[in-house]
Amino acid sequence: MKIVVIGGTGLIGSKVVSKLGALGHDAIAAAPNTGVNTLTGEGLAEVLAGAEVVVDLANSPTFDEAAIDFFKTAGKNVAEAEKAAGVGHHIALSVVGTEKMAVSPYFLAKQAQEELIRDSGIPYTIVHATQFMEFLRGIGQSAVVGDEVRLSHAYIQPMAAEDVADAVTAVALADPANTIVEIGGPEKFHLDEIVGKVMAFDGDTRPVVADPAARYFGLPLEDDTLLPGGDAQLGATRFDWWLENVPPPPRK
Repeated sequence: MKIVVIGGTGLIGSKVVSKLGALGHDAIAAAPNTGVNTLTGEGLAEVLAGAEVVVDLANSPTFDEAAIDFFKTAGKNVAEAEKAAGVGHHIALSVVGTEKMAVSPYFLAKQAQEELIRDSGIPYTIVHATQFMEFLRGIGQSAVVGDEVRLSHAYIQPMAAEDVADAVTAVALADPANTIVEIGGPEKFHLDEIVGKVMAFDGDTRPVVADPAARYFGLPLEDDTLLPGGDAQLGATRFDWWLENVPPPPRK
């Protein structure tokens, strides 16, 4: 089966392409560096010819108001190309809690993307994932205030990128759900505490302070904002194993 993975050279996309290929499918990575640009439409018709499934893992390069234009423009271009090619299943990766975080331009953009998918007429599955473990270091860096790291004490249920890719691969090979499915990690933590564990593992001695007023990329958090529902599909990778066995990305 030919499956096109938009954003197929990124963290999750490259893993999904590899997993689908290992299962014998014709998995194509579609990204600007492979000649496919969803914003301009360049290469879409060619790469989607003969495709049965499209997995959209592309993300906006910014988290501000420009994200709305990105998701709307790219979403319309992809939907039109899919209809012309006769694609039978569109899959998009989104975020657990998107509907709770509408004060953020980025999550308003994600809501607009999901609405376009639902209204496109193409059978679909929207996958809502919890935060990736691979982004915990970035969360810590985003919360530095002076000599401290100030974070909410809200809960988070992070998921290893490998498990995200496994879940997306399974969805790509299943029938369209025509709804949202949630995926998450197997364990729940307080955000400040888990980031503190990563920092301690890395030898970063800056104190992590639980701050009720701290924002999460500009957003206020309730205790359960970042948690999936009770029927979420949970990955197998536990945090302690991930921390010991998955090396951090190289420093730029």
